[in-house]
Amino acid sequence: MFGNQEHTIWTEKYRPSSLDTYIGNEHIVEKVKIYLQNGDIPHLLFYGGAGTGKSTISKIIANTIECDVMYINASDENSVDTVRNKIKNFASTVGFKPLKIIILDEADFLTPNGQAALRNLMETHSLTTRFILTCNYIEKIIDPIQSRCQTFAVTPPSRKDVALNIVNILNNENVQYEPTDVVTIVNVCYPDIRKVINSCQKQVIHGKLTIDKQSLVESNYMTKMLELLKEKGDKSRKLTSIRQLLADSQVRTFEALYRFLFDNIESFAKGNEASAILIISEYQYQDVLVVDKEINACAMLVKLVMEL
Repeated sequence: MFGNQEHTIWTEKYRPSSLDTYIGNEHIVEKVKIYLQNGDIPHLLFYGGAGTGKSTISKIIANTIECDVMYINASDENSVDTVRNKIKNFASTVGFKPLKIIILDEADFLTPNGQAALRNLMETHSLTTRFILTCNYIEKIIDPIQSRCQTFAVTPPSRKDVALNIVNILNNENVQYEPTDVVTIVNVCYPDIRKVINSCQKQVIHGKLTIDKQSLVESNYMTKMLELLKEKGDKSRKLTSIRQLLADSQVRTFEALYRFLFDNIESFAKGNEASAILIISEYQYQDVLVVDKEINACAMLVKLVMEL
């Protein structure tokens, strides 16, 4: 009985099921359409930020082509044994369809040994098996794998397109909403489309989109942070205000902050843009390695204040 139920989770219920319903990345969509028209695809590597549509387009491809499919999330199964046993067995056995597709989600979690083994499999079984890899950080994928793939950077749709998509979902779910509330949610969660949709569903109460105070704080914290960085005067007082703002916002992921500061770098680091870029880049890289991302982001802000 449960298998026949309709999805109640909006991110799955409204996940695009065809290229015609996929939002954004028109150049990728057009290229993929050519592959599908030919009934064949090369090895593919999609990279970009979380929630931008990498897994979605991978699944659309696999569902459109006549093929046997294996899906693996490398954040859960990332060892060389997974490659040598699970993936190799699937690739080497006789299939029921003309082609096999292996979707390796979050491939940047694969260990170096796992990637080395995967490289050989991609070449050995290329006649019957295609690999579709997704990752957030392409620099973590070894060059031999990148060179075996057609590589595409997946970028988020515009805020306007995301907002229009949310409005369509709300209308379809018969949810009442204020346009300003939709804008707030998009600004808080962008560019992670999955997070936008999840946040929207979470804040629907009795058929009405109701924004809580915390979301308003989060939507404004980056702008407030920028204003603090632009202030002149006592650095000690400024650092205290920055720490307080981080604590009040209760934000726990900071990818959007790094990008926001980079995009607005001239407004707070005029004449020192090069130094500011190096600082932001250093701490953005460390963000994926550290345990406490808030401390890492705070350290970046301290360095920006003290050195610029």
